Amino acid sequence: MKILIGMALAIFVARAQVTFERIRHAESEPGNWLTYSGDYSAHRYSALDQITSQNVKHLRPLWVHQIDALDKAETTPLVVDGIMYVTESPSNVVALDTRTGRPMWSFLRAVPKDVRLCCGQVNRGVALLGDLVFVGTVDAHLIALDRRTGSVRWDVTVANYKTGHAITAAPLAVKDKVVIGIAGGEFGIRGFVDAYDANTGKQAWRFWTVPVKGEPGIETWAGDSWKTGSAATWITGSYDPDLNVIYWGTGNPGPDWNGDVRAGDNLYSDCLLALDADTGKLKWHFQFTPHDVFDLDSTEVPVLFDGMFRGSARKLILFANRNAFYYVLDRENGKFLHGRPYAKQTWARQLDDRGRPVPVPGIEPTEEGLKIYPHPAGGTNWYSPSYSPKNNLFYVAARESGGLYFKGEADYKPGAEFNGGGMRNLPGDPGFGAIRALEPTTGELRWQYELFSPPWAGVLSTAGGLVFGGCDEGYFFALDSSTGKPLWRFQTGGKIVSNPISYLSESKQHVAIAAGHAIYVFALD
Repeated sequence: MKILIGMALAIFVARAQVTFERIRHAESEPGNWLTYSGDYSAHRYSALDQITSQNVKHLRPLWVHQIDALDKAETTPLVVDGIMYVTESPSNVVALDTRTGRPMWSFLRAVPKDVRLCCGQVNRGVALLGDLVFVGTVDAHLIALDRRTGSVRWDVTVANYKTGHAITAAPLAVKDKVVIGIAGGEFGIRGFVDAYDANTGKQAWRFWTVPVKGEPGIETWAGDSWKTGSAATWITGSYDPDLNVIYWGTGNPGPDWNGDVRAGDNLYSDCLLALDADTGKLKWHFQFTPHDVFDLDSTEVPVLFDGMFRGSARKLILFANRNAFYYVLDRENGKFLHGRPYAKQTWARQLDDRGRPVPVPGIEPTEEGLKIYPHPAGGTNWYSPSYSPKNNLFYVAARESGGLYFKGEADYKPGAEFNGGGMRNLPGDPGFGAIRALEPTTGELRWQYELFSPPWAGVLSTAGGLVFGGCDEGYFFALDSSTGKPLWRFQTGGKIVSNPISYLSESKQHVAIAAGHAIYVFALD
């Protein structure tokens, strides 16, 4: 750990604590970005309006923070009271002065050389609560750091990294607890969602995403297949303070592409879980893709929305799923209300009245390879959508590509990949992407802005009438939030695999994004 002491430390001492009430009412202080999705409802919307559709053309880079790592930068920065907190690969944290980008302190995590990860040594962000910064590590630890100095306050082992467990998601701070998911769905782990006491690191509860014998749902797993059922929880969920319910998505069953060894629906894989925040008890679940054989994780970010649905006021969840369907659910009981494709899919005929997909007969991976839309990366993926209350639109970065799905042997060995097959891109079909604006309760397309490649970057909407996004070709761009008209772009020089944010520094609106191996911060010139 490296700590820069002096005037910078004095600035930290004066900062107010990040209380649960501050995060709960994050919309009242849009100058900060207090939690992974901006607020508990996961709107990823900024009420700041200094940067507008009229003046965004004057947006310029203010400072750049270089990341000393070659892995993908998937972090979403948090900002509070003039300090930005950023994670860097593999499991490091740095605090930056928002005025200049100057590092205030950094925490460097020594990671074992034998960690097992499917998709790179990445970290998507931290959580803040009180005077602590919380980060998960790729060797499956949860660590609390002093917000003023970066020193370790506690460090707990969440799981055994040698069996494929890892933490890549940003934690979610709720009340006096820190909630975290687990990665490792490609290694046949048994998934879970955990909560820890924020002050002590003591585990408060655990919800296992694959049931054991004697528990509800075990009948959806043939034989002992539940033991390697996966259903990882590798993306941060959302939270309803009024209902005191945490909403968290789960990933694919194990093995990914060979369902012969795990007959049944395979609960609670590919589900949205509604968990009591105090106890972790399951209140309801909704399974998007029963018996998934296409690796269509449902770990996308659930967006909470209060609005009218067919003439009645309801508490809703909006969910653009990796399986290429858009869903509207009642978040009080999990009832399916509406669904429709938002990207090309060829694996299901339709959704029935309960929201259960009706698969095309005989549709499953083969030894020769089966062509299916969407690609295993999905109609969208882990990166975040956005909901704008100003425009009443749901924005999602969509992917349009297919894949060849192969079935293979499914022999489980602890710590080894347990895929039961593989996939390839379609020859001669690179696919494309689009930022799509959907009507929230129907999923109807209002507008789209096409991208050259299927994207890996999330979106941010703002009160200034803008939607910010990024692309594989390195462009960070702004669109008119009502029409999708492109208004501004900047070439960062690196692939963008992250989510943008907005905040105030010295009373001036800024926009930030991780791109390539750097954090770029922009403001009006």
